[in-house]
Amino acid sequence: MEHTPETHSKEVDIYRDTWVRFLGYANEVGEAFRALVPVSAVWASYAVATAYVSADALDKGRKAAAAHAEDHGKVTRVAVAVVDTFVWQALASVAIPGFTINRVCAASLFLLGKTTRWPLPVRKWTTTAIGLSTIPFIIKPIDRSVDFLLDSSLRKLYGEGEKHE
Repeated sequence: MEHTPETHSKEVDIYRDTWVRFLGYANEVGEAFRALVPVSAVWASYAVATAYVSADALDKGRKAAAAHAEDHGKVTRVAVAVVDTFVWQALASVAIPGFTINRVCAASLFLLGKTTRWPLPVRKWTTTAIGLSTIPFIIKPIDRSVDFLLDSSLRKLYGEGEKHE
């Protein structure tokens, strides 16, 4: 990568550019392990993912406030940054992937029960492996779908230039 003033001085977004972003996948991991762990552990994974989503939204609001400190529309810009980030992250990082992994695992456990004679613990571990291996394949399609959904709905209310980055 060529070092220009823009690339060299670009601020690191801890919610997108560091290991912290993996906290957004906590609920997918929780759903993959649902067959093996107490349901309270799955709910805890949702709490971690929701905390990540909330922290990212607040961070984007803080950055919008700093970027528009002198603007008359500062409050609106901050609200748009927080709402857009929160809605995007809630859908793309929590709700849709959680539901998807839950259904993949439920279907896998059901089908393994109908088509194999494997003992239940083996079916449960296989289901967890299937769920975990599904995660990398659903991320980009879900992200693109949520972008399309928000571009076609919520973002029309506040204009194209304010979307989640």
